[in-house]
Amino acid sequence: MTDQASGPDNQHSTREGARLGEVARLFLRLGFTAFGGPVAHIAMMRQEFVQRRQWISDQRFVDLIGIVNLIPGPSSTELAIYLGYLRAGVPGLLVAGVCFIGPAMLIVLALAWAYVTFGALPQTAWLLYGIVPVVIAIIAWALWGLGRTVLRNVFAVGWAVMLVALYLLGVNALLVLFGGGTLYAVALGLWRAVRTRRAHASSLLPLLPGAGGVAATTVVASAASAPFSLLTLFLTFLKIGAVLYGSGYVLLAFLRADFVHGLGWLTDRQLLDAVAVGQVTPGPVFTTATFIGFIVGGWQGALVATLAIFLPSFLFIPLIHRVAGWLRRTPAVAGVLDGVNIAAVALMAGVTLQLAETALHDVLTWVLALATLAILPRFKFNSAWLILLGGAIGLIAHIVR
Repeated sequence: MTDQASGPDNQHSTREGARLGEVARLFLRLGFTAFGGPVAHIAMMRQEFVQRRQWISDQRFVDLIGIVNLIPGPSSTELAIYLGYLRAGVPGLLVAGVCFIGPAMLIVLALAWAYVTFGALPQTAWLLYGIVPVVIAIIAWALWGLGRTVLRNVFAVGWAVMLVALYLLGVNALLVLFGGGTLYAVALGLWRAVRTRRAHASSLLPLLPGAGGVAATTVVASAASAPFSLLTLFLTFLKIGAVLYGSGYVLLAFLRADFVHGLGWLTDRQLLDAVAVGQVTPGPVFTTATFIGFIVGGWQGALVATLAIFLPSFLFIPLIHRVAGWLRRTPAVAGVLDGVNIAAVALMAGVTLQLAETALHDVLTWVLALATLAILPRFKFNSAWLILLGGAIGLIAHIVR
């Protein structure tokens, strides 16, 4: 009788364990192969979890992108944490985040050691030469699928094109994201009001997303370098992780204000090298914190800095999940979320065009990109293998030349 009673519990436990193991394997692999920054990470996650494994629908995936863009922190890492949370609960949240961040942290830690030991970074140009064109093709294919999901009418398509143009003209990405999303809801509400002639003017003002502003960075003037402290390092990176919106370039501004001007622990050259390492390694760009932590405080500093900058993301996801359903059910806020989804796709398109302009500069890079685009729709290749193949071709091209 005891065995019969424990049977369903054992089956449930086995099923949960299998899901957790699946989350660990998938995000560990992504952590080692997800080159190209947040846009590329999102494209790879869509291929893995929407197309290949069908964990969630395209519409749900786009909603998750919109939701994580409303909170501060690294958006692709938060998307990974969210996917793990939806698949395997709180254990999945922790496992997905650690497995996605961990490989990048270890790679950056090794590069930081080489940097401190030898005074320079190992050459990585040959690797990126072959990888980046493949990544651009993966992003372009993901954009095609996301665009068909998000851009459901002519008005949405026109709005997306306008936002891409604004971004390419130099308008701040956060303004495009939150301003574009909010104004879309306003414009859509006005259009519907004119069409139905029943809406009141007061009902046309959508609720603004609560996290729509860019937090100001406090610059503390100091005449000399502050004494090093692990606690200060932890609190500084915790603050950055809790308030920072935007790309690696926004991260650069925060880091410069705190570590170059405020604390005096880094030079501008060291800071640029740290950001470069975060950009060229797989996984989250925020592992720049690992590099800085190692420079100023050794391996202990690296671990403290990494924990501090990513900790807010692990806390934000369960909180935003509690209100995400309410946000989508509230008409005014739902309109803003739809607009943010359109803006997010537009930003991905704008970034892809900028990356393509830089990366596709000769016959081989164009061949790599076009070949990847030809393979993705026809074969269910794991994008990680395509990225590794691109890196190998880059190495061969480097040797031949």
